[in-house]
Amino acid sequence: MARTAAKKVSNVFVWILMGLLFVALAGFGIGSFNGGASRVGSVGDVEITAEDYFRALNNEINAQIAQTGQAVSFAQIRARGIDAQVLAGLTARAALSHESAEMGISVGDAEVARQISQIAAFQNTAGQFDRNTYEFVLQQQGSSPRDFEEDTREDVARALLQTAVIGGLTPNEIFAETIAAYQAETRDFTRLAVTEGDLPTPIAEPTDAELEAYYEEFPERFTRPEARRITYAWITPSAIMDDVEIDEVALQELYNDRIDEYVQPERRLLERLIFGSDAEVEAALAAIAAEETDFDTLVEDRDLTLEDVDMGVIAADDLSDAAAAIIFSDDESELLGPVPTPLGPALFRVNAVLQASEVPFEDARDDLSAELAQESARRAIDDMREELDDLLASGATLEEMGADTAMTLGTIDYTPASEEGIAAYDNFRDAARAVEQSDFPELLDLSDGGLFALRLDEIVPPSLPPLAEIEGDVADAWQATALREAVADRAAQLVAQLAQGATLEELGDTSEERLIRRQDLLPDLPATTVAQVFQLDAPGDVVMIPGPEAAHIVRLDAINSGVRNAPDTSVILAIMNQTIAQSMATDIFEAYGQALQADAGITTNQGVINSVHASFP
Repeated sequence: MARTAAKKVSNVFVWILMGLLFVALAGFGIGSFNGGASRVGSVGDVEITAEDYFRALNNEINAQIAQTGQAVSFAQIRARGIDAQVLAGLTARAALSHESAEMGISVGDAEVARQISQIAAFQNTAGQFDRNTYEFVLQQQGSSPRDFEEDTREDVARALLQTAVIGGLTPNEIFAETIAAYQAETRDFTRLAVTEGDLPTPIAEPTDAELEAYYEEFPERFTRPEARRITYAWITPSAIMDDVEIDEVALQELYNDRIDEYVQPERRLLERLIFGSDAEVEAALAAIAAEETDFDTLVEDRDLTLEDVDMGVIAADDLSDAAAAIIFSDDESELLGPVPTPLGPALFRVNAVLQASEVPFEDARDDLSAELAQESARRAIDDMREELDDLLASGATLEEMGADTAMTLGTIDYTPASEEGIAAYDNFRDAARAVEQSDFPELLDLSDGGLFALRLDEIVPPSLPPLAEIEGDVADAWQATALREAVADRAAQLVAQLAQGATLEELGDTSEERLIRRQDLLPDLPATTVAQVFQLDAPGDVVMIPGPEAAHIVRLDAINSGVRNAPDTSVILAIMNQTIAQSMATDIFEAYGQALQADAGITTNQGVINSVHASFP
């Protein structure tokens, strides 16, 4: 059962896709291949036609497109080895068909009809099988009822054979229990962080000789990656919005339109629970006062949730006059009732009181002006689009666009790490990755309504800048390395003291971590901490874990076995049992299929296979 991930993916593809019923693939293709039935190969007496192979490849391409949302070429399919997997799947399917025929396994017309009637593509809007739809869909897919029904008959027969081979497999429970125990185990440990402040002497500034040596020892740390040197011209709303004139009338109208945002009445954040009578509300209030229940419990007793009773932010105008008078006249009480509502007397819980607020026009003016200016700038850029497009189409260079239009000229050595300026826009980043030196600049959109055009000038190879140019970066890297080594050395000295009888608590301030699982991540500790803790054999064992700014001394305090009936362990056991059963079924069915193919004999026609491949663009 131990296989590489790639092998497992192949197994799953072949034996699930081709062994488990395969109805969809058998019935839905895109027409015949060159109008004939040339053989790609055969297993025993069962042929694999070129049409079968073409249909399966085409379906796989469509599935890849549906999964990724991107176009997938046949060349990409071949590069991933999917064509070989598809052919292997068809071969497996043919082997099962051959064996089914040899064993005399057949399916009657009634079962074939039942299987087909359950396919949604052949049903009408009422969910019933429709003969006209059935024939139309098959015609559109280049198939016929006779062919599809025969394929379905073979699919069901193969499924019966598969069930006979792998049905009823039950893995030994010890497998799942062993894995579950491993996963559910937790550990307790105590840790001591050794930081720069714990060093006997501070780290000195590096000398010129040390910087030179560090620079020469680690050139890869300072080598700039390959870059795409790009010239661009761009214009954005924020770049021209200061030049846009703001109409005061439009500004006042916008404020008036947004008046509900700027002038808000007093409001309450409310929850409401309806009762059958005032007496029931009063009884509920009395029980709460006597600490016999609370509002949350009352809600649960009605089989409701807090979301069901949440009213959100409510103003007085949102309530009846009588309810508003009770709720908005009390700023102190959390629970109010009985309160009359159209649904009956209610108990209200006030979660927050939001005082009335008003933002005058003068205070809102700057924000409103910026919004109007931004919108006006976007419209102005949109008005420029045709003129800018025409200039580029007529051969204007980006330098001319920067000099003669409102666009700004710039250059960038673009790398995947570039994020500043125009490189902050996803549209530019996509274009920068795709542009070639032979491409002519074209006008493209930015997400904020701006426009840009770009040109690839050259590919700049990776380069190591002179030390003088990056001395600060080298000094920072030297300091980081020196700190990491110094705290690790100091931590090692403390571990030696532990070996001589000292306790971890005597060496400094410690922290405890309890019930840590193998899959837990501890954000304040090095990424390897949990893994290294689980490599310790017994309580009392110690490990030193270096980190960039601190080294950590970790002492294992306890190993806690997983509880067999705990909810988490039960879930793991169920998942493990299912996974092991599926893995066993896959392995057994694969071995069975290989035996069938070896016994029946496989033939392939590479010429026909190549012809099918050549039919894809």
